[in-house]
Amino acid sequence: MDKRLPDAARIRQSVIAVPPLAVDADGTVRPEENAKIIRHITAGGVSHLLYGGNALFYHIRPSRLAACLSMLTELTDDQTSVVPSIGPAYGLMLDQVEVLADFDFPTAMVLPQRDIADDAGIASGIRHAAEKLGRPLVVYLKFDRWLKSETVRKLEADGVISWIKYAVVREDERDDDYLRELLEVFPAERMVSGIGEQPAIVHLRDFGLGGFTSGCVCIAPEKSQQMLHAILAGRFEEAEAIRRFFLPLEDLRNDIHPIRILHEAVELAGIAQTGPLLPLVSPLDDASREKISAALATMQAAEIATTNS
Repeated sequence: MDKRLPDAARIRQSVIAVPPLAVDADGTVRPEENAKIIRHITAGGVSHLLYGGNALFYHIRPSRLAACLSMLTELTDDQTSVVPSIGPAYGLMLDQVEVLADFDFPTAMVLPQRDIADDAGIASGIRHAAEKLGRPLVVYLKFDRWLKSETVRKLEADGVISWIKYAVVREDERDDDYLRELLEVFPAERMVSGIGEQPAIVHLRDFGLGGFTSGCVCIAPEKSQQMLHAILAGRFEEAEAIRRFFLPLEDLRNDIHPIRILHEAVELAGIAQTGPLLPLVSPLDDASREKISAALATMQAAEIATTNS
């Protein structure tokens, strides 16, 4: 595992993959299947892994966290960075930090808590966790003005933030006053577009964000990497074509459920056996799985057509 703290230059080198976590029937992690997922992603040139919502880190039993973290360190080489997640509840976050202290992960992401929380309280929780861990943390901004820009400025001034995952969904990603406010107080090159390929062109081209996270990169890592490089090189028509390539699966994720669709898609694509979804998330029905298979077939056909053209 790469133990260096991610900086702006390294964020630009690779898409940040957000993979599912393969588990067995009782929720125990499966090293051999997770290894398949990691090998598939890294073989496509991706060197950053973020285990958050898609891995259902919200619902991992605290008693199994150490085993999960140990597995991730053993399955990754020294060129691959790994960011696990903590929270979202405050007490859980602090207990998880005690476990993380025994490992060399350079940072961890704080999962967003919206209920029974407020701006100042969230900031205090993030600050306490970072101080207890002794390392800056990734701040996940998923809800509009979940943290005020002034609060973000203070956390950044105190060295609490490693980087920011910005994932506030807009009908038109170009119309985003909250993002503009944040960029007045936080470096754009250490803020990452956090909603996959679909808004990435606008976020990187128009707002100057440093990179993007992706779930669908787990299916086609080389394509997602090509999209990142195309955007950074100003080849926006090429990037747009790749964005459309991912649309069949992204549309399903938007229509049904992003985590449940990706979890099944990785298995239906033949990458690994991801196993059951952890409660409090439910499995998909057969009709939804058929839609995933159809989306994957559409993507495969598009890739073959591109290769032959």
